[in-house]
Order: sequence, then C-alpha cells, then structure tokens
Amino acid sequence: DQLTLRLPDDWHVHLRDQAALATTVPAAARCFGRCIVMPNLPDPIKTAPDAYQYRQRILAHRPKDSAWEPLMVLYLTDDTSEEDVTSAKEKDFIHAFKYYPAGATTNSTSGVTELERLDTVFYAMQELGIVLQMHGEVSDPDVDIFDREAVFIDRHLHRIREKFPRLKIVLEHITTEQAVNYVQQSEDFLAASITPQHLLFNRNDMLAGGIR
Repeated sequence: DQLTLRLPDDWHVHLRDQAALATTVPAAARCFGRCIVMPNLPDPIKTAPDAYQYRQRILAHRPKDSAWEPLMVLYLTDDTSEEDVTSAKEKDFIHAFKYYPAGATTNSTSGVTELERLDTVFYAMQELGIVLQMHGEVSDPDVDIFDREAVFIDRHLHRIREKFPRLKIVLEHITTEQAVNYVQQSEDFLAASITPQHLLFNRNDMLAGGIR
C-alpha cells in the first residue's frame, strides 16, 4: 500500500560544462542515484567519443564517497548516421539520443531541421533498442507558441510512431493537456516526463501586467 523512494533518479538534468560542473555535479549526487544528462552544450555531445570525454569531466567532480551515475545522451543532428547509433549501442554509458528542433531552445542551432531525414537512424534505434528522447515542439514562426507541442504531435510524432512502432520514445517535459492525453491513450513504447515548474506557472503569470 506504500511506495517509498529512497533514492530517486533525475530523468532530465542540465549539468552544463567546465566551471559549472564543480557546482552541478555535487548537487546532483547529493540528491539522486542516477541522472540522465542532457547533451545540448554550446559544443553539442554528438558522438560516443564526445560522450566519453564529457562523462570523464563530470566524474572528475563526483564526490569521492558517492555512487551517483551520469547516464549519457547523444545529440541528434541532420548528419547523425546509423553508424553513430551502432557505436552508441556498444557503449554501456550511453542510453539515448535527444532530438532538438533546430532553433527551438537553448543550444539548439545544431538541431534537426527535417525529421524525415532521420528515418534510417530511427530504424536503427528501433532495432537496437535505443531510446529516443524528443523535445516535442515545432519551431515554425507561424505556429502560436502555446500550440507548438500539439502541432508537433500531429505533424511529426504520429508519423514516427506509425512507421517505427517499436521505437522507444520519451516525450520530454510535456506541457499541454493534448500531450498528456496522447501519451495516456498510446500503447507501449511511448512515455513522457513532466517538469514540475511547468505546473506552477501559466500564461497569466507571464503576461498579466506586462511580459515577464
């Protein structure tokens, strides 16, 4: 009748890099057992060697008495290949690829411009059982910012899930009722994460009395 979380995991953490690691890594290790580390650095973590080097920089700041584990993720680009997927699968410290729409969020200039170009990559990920984490929004300037998640689901996610039904997908930090309903109504292989602060603020907090 009771579930106790003795040591939770953080499924979406931004440790950043260089000097920031001296603060972010001990803070993460103090609270969590494992963290899924986002790869959107100014110089993105695109390949297995990139992930290895970044992981070493992270572990250099892990407290000596800690068993905390960083779970590494690679950054999808238009040039990601099936060979990149195979190489990632061979490394036990890499657990997923992250999709960012080009220009949609922090350090996303190297992100994907056309999802259809990655179909061979998605097929390889499906066959090898690698997770696809998706920043689910479109970045088209003609789409209202509050509709971008719903439009992404209609325009892109439906197609990907129909074409690759066994591809493991996590829809990251969902924000809208449409996304919640879509995930709840879906079969296996689709999950989502919810970022707590997205539940605390709405457009009134941002716009009432002036833009904040």
